[in-house]
Amino acid sequence: MSASNPLRPTGRSPEEIRLALPSKGRLEEPTLAFLAACGLAVEKANPRQYVARIPALPGVTVLFQRAGDIPLSVRDGGVDFGITGYDVVMERLDHDPQVLILHEALNYGHCDLVLAVPEAWPIETVEELAALAQSRAREGHPLRIATRFTHLVSRFLKERGIAEFHLVVSEGTLEVAPSIGYADLIADLTTTGTTLHDNRLKPLRDGVILHAQACLIANREALKARPEVLAVARQLVEFFEAHLRAEGHYMLFANMRGESAEAIARRLFTQTDLGGLQGPTISRVYVREADPGWFAIHIIVRKDRLNEAIQQLRTIGGSGVVVAPVTYIFEEEPLRWQRVLEQLS
Repeated sequence: MSASNPLRPTGRSPEEIRLALPSKGRLEEPTLAFLAACGLAVEKANPRQYVARIPALPGVTVLFQRAGDIPLSVRDGGVDFGITGYDVVMERLDHDPQVLILHEALNYGHCDLVLAVPEAWPIETVEELAALAQSRAREGHPLRIATRFTHLVSRFLKERGIAEFHLVVSEGTLEVAPSIGYADLIADLTTTGTTLHDNRLKPLRDGVILHAQACLIANREALKARPEVLAVARQLVEFFEAHLRAEGHYMLFANMRGESAEAIARRLFTQTDLGGLQGPTISRVYVREADPGWFAIHIIVRKDRLNEAIQQLRTIGGSGVVVAPVTYIFEEEPLRWQRVLEQLS
């Protein structure tokens, strides 16, 4: 490729791989914590710098950008990968062929883009809002909606039969727009709904435009043209998937007396929560005294069933139960990675 190719911006070596992370926003600290939990901790020499590195990924340069700018940087090839909110990806790109979503659900940064109206309005649903919009349009005063998600909001409203409205573009605090008077309602992100309630706004019952959380995106051409970028993509997807899968499980060890490993397994399978991922691992315990009837059990259990699993183990004779956290559970090949390869081909 020539130096003028957008995949090789000025000042970037041909071998450099770039990952953009959100800076100075609600996703910055959770993203750094997530990467560290995945074994991909970010090291920044100076907290004021916008460049960092990940020791576990020696070929990758980390750049910090505004979350809303990351999708455009990935699309234009200034960076190869980006972690940002699914909401800004869909607002800025909405299935742009230059950008591939490698992982749409990193399980943090959860929020909803919702339509919210003043609490005093006798309106609870989008259908009722559509009737009001039609009435206001006939009077020559279309509904004014304050938002920074113009593309997503317009599409949502038009798909539900609301054709006439006026979007008031705002990057500031939207919740005050109806009380100040420059908009009738808002479409904004919410996590708990507390801020809406504090400003006497209520979300419509069926007014969720988009469920969002942090996601991982990549430049499609970089993945296809540069094997080293594709290799990093696989490592990111596999480590993220393995960590997210492990988050919902604990590792459980116990000792149990029995005639054989097979007999122990039959007792375990009589219980609902002791099957493990594919099955329990059972091995002989070599004790110093002449008691050959001890076996060690090793299984993975769901976090929300941990108490039940411990009680079931005790019921069938388990003792010395040890519980440990799980960092990764790697699959043979993650389904998400298979989907990435299918989209590239």
